[in-house]
This record gives sequence, structure tokens and C-alpha cells, in this order.
Amino acid sequence: MGVSRLDVFYRRLLLSKLFIGGWGKPEDLKRIFEFRKIIGDRERCRSLVPKDYPVHINKTEEHIDCHIHNGFFISPLEHFVPGILPPEAVKARFQFIVPKRWQKNRPVCIHLAGTGDHFFWRRRTLMARPMIKEAGMASLLLENPYYGYRKPKDQLRSCLKNVSDLLVMGGALILESTVLLRWLEREGYWPLGMTGISMGGYMASLAVTNWPKPIPLIPCLSWSTASSVFTTGVLSKAVNWKELEKQYAINSVYEEEIIKLLDYCGADSFKMGPDFSKNVDSLEHLLGLSGDYRGSLHDNNTLQGKKTDLAKCCRPSLHRESISFMKAVMDECTHMANFSVPVDTSLIVVVQAKEDAYIPRTGVLSLQEIWPGCEVRYLNGGHISAYLFKQNVFRRAIYDTFDRFCLKYPNLH
Repeated sequence: MGVSRLDVFYRRLLLSKLFIGGWGKPEDLKRIFEFRKIIGDRERCRSLVPKDYPVHINKTEEHIDCHIHNGFFISPLEHFVPGILPPEAVKARFQFIVPKRWQKNRPVCIHLAGTGDHFFWRRRTLMARPMIKEAGMASLLLENPYYGYRKPKDQLRSCLKNVSDLLVMGGALILESTVLLRWLEREGYWPLGMTGISMGGYMASLAVTNWPKPIPLIPCLSWSTASSVFTTGVLSKAVNWKELEKQYAINSVYEEEIIKLLDYCGADSFKMGPDFSKNVDSLEHLLGLSGDYRGSLHDNNTLQGKKTDLAKCCRPSLHRESISFMKAVMDECTHMANFSVPVDTSLIVVVQAKEDAYIPRTGVLSLQEIWPGCEVRYLNGGHISAYLFKQNVFRRAIYDTFDRFCLKYPNLH
């Protein structure tokens, strides 16, 4: 099936670039990869976040149908990998939207933010308030690191400055979700579940792999890895490849040291096979690389008389190597196969758009392969149209999954 024209058109309207700062500090990448090995193993993480981890409510608003509590806590990632978070992101902020009248039990769904979803208004308006009216379900909205109040001063809108920022965001949200789930348990809420749309769906999936109990998970418009998003999806056009290629070529630490830390799901990241080569060719076409640019990468004669660093930047394989390195880095930290399988995969309902150009599904492991027993529901259309017009379908999937949990685990409090 083809990709949505609306997805492609919408991406072309956005001129901002991702990762203008490059890969991030090599030492930060090394620390992230080492910590990923810890949080990727649920058994090793059982005692990372104490059950009584302090959470604070500092403001409460009363509305006709609900109470809205604003709260905060210190991200546990600051304790385990000190200094990896920007100072603005160390304090995790959330909004807890609680119905005045419960319909059945006291269910709470944690919503993680998708790309560009700063503060809380979008999730509160499109998901949380309707969920109170339709199902009497509470919602807890966690603010992502690098977004809203947690956005670094030198970051332009939603455009993460470094590749490492996305990886730090994921590690932080895994631990922060655990804090909130433990807090909600202490406060007597049940059942508890997690959801998110687009990037929020990825992050919710990562967080649930770390939770030691059965839990409803509803990732919407996301898939098994973020690697394809940044290497073959339409969002790859927003990546600042020139800066990434330059840093990769000049600083040998990426090629000689960091690659050795990557498990890449047990595969050699630089032996992608014919399918990956085809994807790279498609990416070059998508990026609109001119013949002169491609020629400069493949014509050794252009290197004569150039400085050594320029020669490194123009070596024939550099473009493909940089894409391969991006794929390996993303798979290491976002591929679900590198994390524990959720305790009960029958409590996972994935909602996916058939023509999604942002989240390519070809050439990567499916969620059904990684999480046998999960359910996938497909929508017609692409990423943007699903987000704009199918919020009610996302909510229906949440209600169905929570009902499934209550039937299967009526006494699991």
C-alpha cells in the first residue's frame, strides 16, 4: 500500500530541521547506551524506582465535571545518569484530570506526548476531557523532557537539537512513568494503563516494557522502532544530514568506539542488505539530493587538493554510513526487541494508519513478531488524517483494552 499524500505534503510545509547540533556529545551517547542495557531488562529495574518516590501536587483547579491537579517530581534519570538531562528538564511536570463522579472503579490512563505536543492543552482537550464524559476515566498527562516547561532555552520549538536528546527523552520517560504508576497505586486508583499518539505511543510502549505487572497499553500511530522514522520515513527529510555526516566523518569516536557499544538487535549495523540499500536510494530521492551533490560523494577526483577533514567529509560511502549509524543508534535505544516483553501482551491494542508515511513498517520487525498476542487495528489513511479525525477511535481502543484488563484481572489491585 502507498503512503498518504497528505503526510508528504504536510511535511513539506515544515521548514525546520531536526538535530541541527548533530549526534550529541560522544560521552553522553556512551552513557545512554550503557544505561539502556539496564532499563531494557525489567528484572534489573525492579528496585530502581522506590514505591514511595516523592510526588508533589502544588495546584488544584475545580471544573464542572472534574478536578485538575498540577504536580511535579524530580526525574529519576537525574539520579542514575547525572547531568544527562538539561537543567530545565530535571523537574518532571504533570497534570492529573480526575472526574468528579466515577462510573466504575477508578481507572487512570497515562498519556505521553506526541511530537510538538507542548504543555497539556492538546491532550487535555482532545483526549482527557472527552474520556471523562464518555467513560468516567481519569487521565494523567506527563510533560515530555525537551517540551513545554522542560524545553531547553536554546531549542527551537519542537526540534530536538541532538540525536542524543531523543534517547535521553526515552530513558527519562520510562523511569518517570514508573514513578507515576507507583504513585497512582499508592493513591488507590485502578486499573492503570498507558497510551500515546505518534512519538507518545513509542514512549508509552517503552515505559510498559519496564512495568512488572499486567497493564493496558494503547500505542497509537507508532510501531516497533524509531529507526525507520528518521531514515526512510518522510520525517527523514527534516534531519540535518549534512551536520551529522560532517561530525561522523571528522570525529572518529563514532565509528571506532561508539559503534562497538551498539547491540543493534544482534545484527551488524553496517550490513543492511539489499532492502536497506533500496531504502537509502529512496531516501536520497526523498531528500532531493542533486546530481552534483551525489557526484561529489562518489567522484574521488573532487577530493584532490582538499584538506584532510574535507576529504573525510566527502568519502564515497559517508552518506550511507551516516544513515546506517543513525539506524543502529535508534534501534539500540528504541527497538522493542531490545527491551523486555510486556507481562501480558493480550492487553496491548495498537492503532495504526495503513498509509502512514511518518512511521514506515516495511523492513522492520512487526509488533506482532516482538509481542505475540497483541492486537493491531488499522485505519484507512495516513498519519496526519488519523491524528486529526480519528481521536474517537483511539479512545475506543483505550476503553476496550481497560475492559479486557478488568475481565481478565478483576482482583489484581
